Amino acid sequence: MSKIVILGAGHVGSLCALNLAALGICREIVLIDKIEGKADAQAKDVSDATVFMNSMTVVREGRYTDCDDAQILVNAIGVPRKPGQTRLDMMEDSIARMEEVTEKLKETSFSGIFVSITNPCDVVVDYARKKLGIPKNRILGTGTALDTARLRLTLHKMTKVAPSSIQCVAMGEHGDSSMIPFSGITLMGKPLSKWLEENPKRYEEVTEKTLLERTHQLGMEIVIGKGSTEFGIGAALAEICKAVLFDEKKILPVSAYLEGEYGQCGIMAGVPAVIGKNGVEEIVELYLTRQEQEAFAHSCEVIRSYVKKADKEG
Repeated sequence: MSKIVILGAGHVGSLCALNLAALGICREIVLIDKIEGKADAQAKDVSDATVFMNSMTVVREGRYTDCDDAQILVNAIGVPRKPGQTRLDMMEDSIARMEEVTEKLKETSFSGIFVSITNPCDVVVDYARKKLGIPKNRILGTGTALDTARLRLTLHKMTKVAPSSIQCVAMGEHGDSSMIPFSGITLMGKPLSKWLEENPKRYEEVTEKTLLERTHQLGMEIVIGKGSTEFGIGAALAEICKAVLFDEKKILPVSAYLEGEYGQCGIMAGVPAVIGKNGVEEIVELYLTRQEQEAFAHSCEVIRSYVKKADKEG
């Protein structure tokens, strides 16, 4: 069994700890937070919950030295997104915090898999990659994992087909410029386009525009209603960690470093990738129509423009 360290014990960090503990996939979860007493309190609260889960996972407060022998390091620092604020609007504060965190991490001998949640996800994880010098396969962001979940849920509500029977993915930025390879969506292997062709009245609301709008809107609706998103991303993070620890070779949409895939170089963006014990083991290249390729390229340009700003700030 292994050890996972989570940086940031706020809403997201603590929910990640709870999800991981519920799965029982690691021996130890260590929470670190700059606010004195917060990580300890969250660890004790999660530990209470493990009793009802029959989980043997130890959850405790720790220090940066705990990163030395951690198999996975989760970056969940930062403050919740505010109503009306895009993920990219959070960049200045997130980069300032990451500057401090990366300096502390350089003093450790961490050699595991780095998974970043902090928004703007693609920009922050790329900043961490450059600052820490971590090999491209060992660093990734949760990327469009949550966007994909929202897309699948939207399709489920529109088609009445179980989410587990829907194959789809959101790609690009984890944010408002993400795109959907609409041509590749299938319901239990049957192209969505065929379902629409055979049942035009039944599925008249299922359009690429509607799916994209709903995928983009859901996050802000949650923020407006409750102040932060945490449950969905906590579950997404746990899924990624499980794939790493159990070497599942599972294809998940994550923010990964691209070196020519999808025509993009030197950027981290949400793409489907094989996740295993070595982190990102392979980028899965899907067929994209010309229009979809252009939409993905546009999203990457949005990320790239903010990466340049982040590099100047850092």
